[in-house]
Parts: sequence; C-alpha cells; structure tokens
Amino acid sequence: MSKKLSISSIKKRKGQEPLVMITAYDALFARLLSQSADMLLVGDSLNMSFAGRNDTISATLEQMIYHVNAVCSGAPESFVVADMPFGTYTDKVSALGNAIKMFQETQADCVKIEGGADKAHLVEYLTENGIAVCGHIGLLPQSVRSEGGYKVKGKTEQEREQLIKDAQAIESAGAFCMVIEGVKADVAKEVSESVKIPVIGIGAGKYVDGQVLVFSDMLGLFEAFTPKFVKKYMDGSSLVREAVATYANEVKTKDFPSEIHIY
Repeated sequence: MSKKLSISSIKKRKGQEPLVMITAYDALFARLLSQSADMLLVGDSLNMSFAGRNDTISATLEQMIYHVNAVCSGAPESFVVADMPFGTYTDKVSALGNAIKMFQETQADCVKIEGGADKAHLVEYLTENGIAVCGHIGLLPQSVRSEGGYKVKGKTEQEREQLIKDAQAIESAGAFCMVIEGVKADVAKEVSESVKIPVIGIGAGKYVDGQVLVFSDMLGLFEAFTPKFVKKYMDGSSLVREAVATYANEVKTKDFPSEIHIY
C-alpha cells in the first residue's frame, strides 16, 4: 500500500470500495501481504494455524504482542489490527490495562475484541480512554467451547434481531469498524445496512463492506480442514512439498550447491 489507511479513511469506505483484510503473524508474510491488503489482522488464529491447537483460546497477551511487533516491523505502512486474546477483557479494568499494554508495547493501530451488546460497555470504556476498537460479532471463536462448536449465526429470527442489536451497540460504543463471522449472507447484509461503520465479513457473504481471510487458509498452506467460506488462491502445501523434495534430492545427488552457490 502506498499510503497507510487511517481510522477516518477506513470509515469512509463504508458502502464504497470493499476493504481487504488478511491475517499476518510475522514480518516476512506481513511484508508480502501488505502490498495488496488494506488492513492486516494479527489474529489469535495463529495458535490454530501454526501451533496445532484446536481453537484460539490458548493464545496469550504476550504471544500477541510478540507477533504484532513482528507484523508492524515487516509492514510499517499497513494498518494493523491486534486481536485481544481470550481472558484479557473480562471487565473494564482488565480490558483497559491489557489494551494499554498492547498499545504501549507495539505499534498496533487498534485492538479487536469479540462480543456484541454484552461487550459494548467494554468497547465504550476503551474508546473513551484512547483505544481504537474493531468489534467482532456473529460466530465468536473464543466462545467455541461454551457454545459447543463453530455454529453459523442468523438462522432464526431471534438471532437475526440479536445480530442487528449487537452491531448497533458496538457502533454506538465507539468502534470504528467490525468483523462479522459465520453469519448467513442475507442476515449479514441487513446487519451491515443497519450501521454506519464498515462491516468486514468472514463467512458472511459478499453484501458487506469488506472481507478477511486467514492467509494460510487462502494460500492452501493449512491442511487440517478448510471452512466452506475459504477460497484457496493457490495450492501452497503442494508447492512447498515439491520445492523441499527437489532440494532434498539435489542435496543427496550433490547437485546442490552448484558453482554459482559456492564462495
């Protein structure tokens, strides 16, 4: 990106050119991804993609700070969103203290917390104290154990009404944008139309203000499972295997290193 987005410029994208958000966890990929992405999300999904965990709950604040710093170093001109991990915003005091720590120890542009109307008071408290907040409603990965799995939202009239209430509550609390995950497309459209801030979807159809995907999913690197909403833009795992196999073969046959690789 030639110019880093600001909160104001992100808000102006509501109903305009869709926002492109991609997850990033290190400097190397952040540098590559930032060339096309409007926003980089340092997600607690890193523990599923790269630590082999079954959910995101094990991520710690210290881990997130480490990875946010790596991403900010690799892509200093990108707008960086930092996930606040499970257990770091259970009340106003812990939420503000942990968000301040994130802001003081990294160059993150905002934090992201999961929850709707039930978390609006926390969003309001953070924004009142100088912390920019991206909301996250719908399917909440940090609540997967309490809900008994990953369940698509918006299937009933009650869920539809609650999602709209959640979005409006998060907007009123001061969030400048929000992620909506795992929601039926028609309901996500209604939710997006009910607020004046950008709504970025993941598994929520195309009638929202942008999209976010986990980069290891979209590049075909993560093989444990592929959610229905993920489109693989390359077969990364096969490409890596082929390249490593070629390297291994050349080492064994002494084709590598060749003259051009020798001092």
